[in-house]
This record gives sequence, C-alpha cells and structure tokens, in this order.
Amino acid sequence: MRFTRIRTAKAAAAAVFAIPLTLGGLASQSQAQDASPSPSGTFGSGCSALSQKVDTAKDKVMEAASAYPQLSQLVSATVRAQLTDTLDGKSDITVFAPNDQAFKNVTASQLASLLSDPGQLKKVLTYHVVDEAITPDDLSDGSFTTVEGGKLTTSGSGSDFKVNGKASIVCGNIKAANATIYVVDQVLQPPS
Repeated sequence: MRFTRIRTAKAAAAAVFAIPLTLGGLASQSQAQDASPSPSGTFGSGCSALSQKVDTAKDKVMEAASAYPQLSQLVSATVRAQLTDTLDGKSDITVFAPNDQAFKNVTASQLASLLSDPGQLKKVLTYHVVDEAITPDDLSDGSFTTVEGGKLTTSGSGSDFKVNGKASIVCGNIKAANATIYVVDQVLQPPS
C-alpha cells in the first residue's frame, strides 16, 4: 500500500512538472512563429560592457552621455562642434551614439580632417540625432529624418538592430531626461 502511494505521488509530481514544460514548449513555438517582441528596457550585447552611472534618466542628454566612459570621443566631438546646448535644449530626441570603438574604426586622417572642419563635424554629429523619441518598437523597419536633414534607417528584431544596414546597436534604449540613446558601433555618415 505504501509503495503504491509513493509511486502515485511520483507520477503526480512528474505530471505537475511535465505540464508547464509542455506548455512552455508550445509557447516557444508560438513565439518563434510570431515576430520577436521588442525589448522594453535597456538591451544589447554591449550593455554589460558599458560602465555607467546608476541612473541617467534625470540628466540631459550630454550629461547622460558623459556618464559613459565609452562615449568620451562622442562627447568631446560634440563639445568641439558646440552642439552641447543645442542637444540639451531639445526635447524627446533620439541619439544614435557612436562608442569610442566606432571612432577608432575611422582612419586617423579622416578623423583629423573631420575634427578640423567644424561645419563637417557638426553635419556628421547631427546626422546621429533624430528630432523625435524612437522606441525599440520603431526600430524593426524605421526610416527617420535626422537633425542634419538626411534619412537614417533602422532594421532588425528582438534585441538585434542595425542602423543604415551596417552599424549595430550594441546597447539601446538608454534613457536621459530629454533623449533616448542607442549606442552604435560605427560613426554614421550622412548621404552625400
């Protein structure tokens, strides 16, 4: 009798565990057939590598960007182009912020040329800014007009997105008081 109760209890326990696993498997198959949902918080393979302040949501965009050592080149270039007040004065903008590695991928002569030409520097930097709040839901098939005036496109799904088909968003949906920041691994070039 005791042996039967133990066997019955084990069978019941196995059923309790099997049902959620089966349902989980069905849910996974269902989700695989649907489009991947966009992330609701900060996302991207490079987020863990970003050293940052705990919370930048109350900071204006340039102070928020300054909190990330990996954005130091962008912050320096923005100061050099005298865009800090312009960007901090806008509301609900989106910045596709090239990280320091993106600047290292630009040749030394190109970077020197860009930094010595304030007009061109401003043009390149404002091409990274869109004058509207872009959410992760907007990234899957987006086309946006930048502050520079050119078009910028986004594509992808889940937490894997590209800008202009080339630059990867390595960490996205970082909140600032007046902006959303998407860190990208390339310096974007405005169309000629």
